[in-house]
Amino acid sequence: MMDLSGARWFKSTKSGGGRDCVEAAHLYGGYVGVRDSKNPTGPALVFTPSEWDAFIGGAKDGEFDRP
Repeated sequence: MMDLSGARWFKSTKSGGGRDCVEAAHLYGGYVGVRDSKNPTGPALVFTPSEWDAFIGGAKDGEFDRP
């Protein structure tokens, strides 16, 4: 488990400032944390640098677009 107590969480600038979105944090070693903004003390997902790069690449390429 990674210690996320010192993580600096942020929301996308496209989120509109609402509470219904995800937050991300850049972590030590290039890892990226993701959590639900409505439950900041709840669980978080932690991605390796290569996992995060694959996700971002897929999002940019439209891999997750609705049909």
